[in-house]
Amino acid sequence: MSKLTLLQDGQISEIAAIFSGERVRIPTSELPAAFAWELKPQGLCQGNVCVPVPDSSALAKHDGVDLQAFADLLGRPLALDLEERMAALGTAAAVRDGQLATLEAPDFTLPDLEGKLHSLSEHRGKKVLLIAYASW
Repeated sequence: MSKLTLLQDGQISEIAAIFSGERVRIPTSELPAAFAWELKPQGLCQGNVCVPVPDSSALAKHDGVDLQAFADLLGRPLALDLEERMAALGTAAAVRDGQLATLEAPDFTLPDLEGKLHSLSEHRGKKVLLIAYASW
């Protein structure tokens, strides 16, 4: 068993993972701590909310839950770098739609050129111009 660096909801964590070819499996026992979901007979559950699992053999095997199948079932995009043993689990489209309807940007914190941290929430109620740049 190896470690997978996971980025989700703005948080970075390391979780146990099994790498097999192009697939990554997460031990079923790790689901509640890593994702706040657990696999039950009625489906994939978070508290009282359960998502039915139409093909349980595609989601779970004896050694754990397939990370891509898990993301697909919840409608969450997954970016996976097997070589670096990293994964980024995005927000489901339904959640993003709800956030877009409010027209309120999610909070984030970034450093300026001098390294001082600035959070978007510090400027709530003010007009803010954000400029993004990518070197590629």
